[in-house]
Amino acid sequence: MTPRRILLTGATGFVGGHLGPALRRGFPDALLHAAAADVTDADALAAEVAALAPDACVHLAAIAAIPQAEHDPDTAWRVNLGGTLHLARAIQRHAPDSVLLFASSADVYGRSMAAGLPVDERALLAPTNVYAASKAAADLALGAMVGRGLRVVRVRAFNHTGPGQSEAFVIPAFARQAAAIAWAGAAPVLRVGNLDAERDFLDVRDVCAAYVACLRHAEAVLADGILNIASGSPRQLRDVMAELLALAAIAPTIELDPARIRPSDIPRSCGDAARARRLLGWSPVVPWEQTLRDVLDDWRRRITAAG
Repeated sequence: MTPRRILLTGATGFVGGHLGPALRRGFPDALLHAAAADVTDADALAAEVAALAPDACVHLAAIAAIPQAEHDPDTAWRVNLGGTLHLARAIQRHAPDSVLLFASSADVYGRSMAAGLPVDERALLAPTNVYAASKAAADLALGAMVGRGLRVVRVRAFNHTGPGQSEAFVIPAFARQAAAIAWAGAAPVLRVGNLDAERDFLDVRDVCAAYVACLRHAEAVLADGILNIASGSPRQLRDVMAELLALAAIAPTIELDPARIRPSDIPRSCGDAARARRLLGWSPVVPWEQTLRDVLDDWRRRITAAG
């Protein structure tokens, strides 16, 4: 598929900031339109879809940070489920031939990952927090709409990071503190949560490459409709922290911060992305050290700019 008009929601967010340029590189002749309407405003969103008549839409807009969703669950449900339904209905009505790429989340698997084994797209959805539950509900709702003609691909990406990500996520949280210690004279103390947890990390640029490939191979992907995006190689947070500290050339005291412990945490998450490799020819290519270095450099620049 070579889309001519692409609608992108959440364009100003962390992933959107990387995906916009990736879509322009992947489809240089396409019109890329960043959605202006709030996804919780059904009428405004429908008017925007009707005006653009996109043949592809990538839906990123979401309350993505687990702490934020837990603090304000009503907004998380309104955005993550309600906003997704508003968009899907607008597409069905005004652009029925469009392909909708929904950025779901591997968090929807929840307790299905408790055994620590790689999960594929057949695993049951068993979310353990508000964010994951709202994304799982949207994921299932879109799946039910396929029977009514919705052309949708649900992409369940595992943890991804990179420059520009908020410190509400674990790797930027490490990197911000490390940068403050190394370059801003902060006290040499790093506050952490559960360092024993293992996560299947990806670089955001690899995830964006998968999204572009999903649009390019849309017809093949629509037959299955669900794709995991994962490295298949979990990393322990303790090791990730140590790598970042080595890059920053610091050796701070490590302190456990109870506020950073999540009772519903899954000890080990790992994804099976065999379907994405088969259908998209996709696999991660950004070296892990580059990912960490880029996140650390991003925080060094932010802290330096802030004085």
